[in-house]
Amino acid sequence: MISFKTVLRKKKLSTGKYPVYLRITKDRKTIFFRTPYTSSVKEWDEKQGKFTKHASDYLSKNRLLLKFIDRATNIVTNLEQNKSDYTLSDVEHTLRIETNPVGKAIYPFWEEIISEQKLAGRTGNARIHSDTLISVKKFSKGKELIFHQITPEFLEKYESWLRSRGGTDGGIGVKMRSIRSVFNSAIKRGRIKEDLYPFKFYKVSKLKGKGIKKALKLEDIQKVAQLDLSEYPTLIDTRNYFIFSFYTRGMNFADMATLKWSDISDDRIYYTRSKTKGNFQIKILPPVQEILNYYKGRRTPTDYVFPILLEQGMTFSHLENRKRKVLKRYNKRLKEIAALCGIDKPLSSYVARHSYANSLKQKGISTDIISESMGHQNIAITQAYLKELDNSLIDEAMEVLL
Repeated sequence: MISFKTVLRKKKLSTGKYPVYLRITKDRKTIFFRTPYTSSVKEWDEKQGKFTKHASDYLSKNRLLLKFIDRATNIVTNLEQNKSDYTLSDVEHTLRIETNPVGKAIYPFWEEIISEQKLAGRTGNARIHSDTLISVKKFSKGKELIFHQITPEFLEKYESWLRSRGGTDGGIGVKMRSIRSVFNSAIKRGRIKEDLYPFKFYKVSKLKGKGIKKALKLEDIQKVAQLDLSEYPTLIDTRNYFIFSFYTRGMNFADMATLKWSDISDDRIYYTRSKTKGNFQIKILPPVQEILNYYKGRRTPTDYVFPILLEQGMTFSHLENRKRKVLKRYNKRLKEIAALCGIDKPLSSYVARHSYANSLKQKGISTDIISESMGHQNIAITQAYLKELDNSLIDEAMEVLL
């Protein structure tokens, strides 16, 4: 004898509600499949296994729960016809492949991806996915979404909503790439069929940020490095981070924050770039050694080189909040340094990376060497990268016409 019932699992979610599951019982054994829904105790009729009138859209939700049970019943009927000695494991296997309700719900799968990225240490990607998930939930007014509801039309409306809230092409593009990544993972893992993919018609490429990359010339980098900060002690860390990034092939702020003294051996720095997972070993040049010596004499109780993360074993949210807070302060103080140096370009943490590439270009270093040093996956990325940087070489070339 086999029975089906929708139930609340008594593990409260961060929303304060409980997940709704389809429970299947056979031969005193039980399996559970999560539905796209959550419910409070007040909104749920435990005896009948359905939503009460206190729940929003309770009629449509209850109809969908009945459909879940019907699908499971059909699977069991087919198994009984083709395999009389079927087990609950057979039901579970077939249901997970064909009709597992949670497989059609985007939020639980998205949260699964975020958890995996946190575990893998890809905190930057996890943060982008978390921010996008929160944004999509706000746009959909908290309603649970199934994959097939994310259509090109849905994405167009979401884009318009983001623009109405001050969103730019660059920021909107980040969120759309996050959604696209979730779809690609779901298709790859067999959770959804490829015909649900909405990005065949909605093109993220149209949202490429139009902001021109800013880069300093080598002489401006030297101005920053040689700036007398005896009257501006609060700017010393900021200047050190910027110069360190420049002379370590444009190491980004997230990687500098987690750089440990154990990553330094003899005359080299060894680290894995958080964004691409590429492995780097960088020769320590004199400006970098000087900065390392400065912080070696001011070591904090942690294993980190820089006083950005002040505790070991921080939680994901604590870690991300701390990095975001320090990065915001870092970028603000970089603009103060630019003013003191008479540099009219707006400085930010990424200007160090752009300036590194631009300075090598100015020195006549080949694009393939620049590409290798920056860890780009192919030379085309570097060519596109350099194309957006400073036009001083072109300007100088044009002067031969005078």
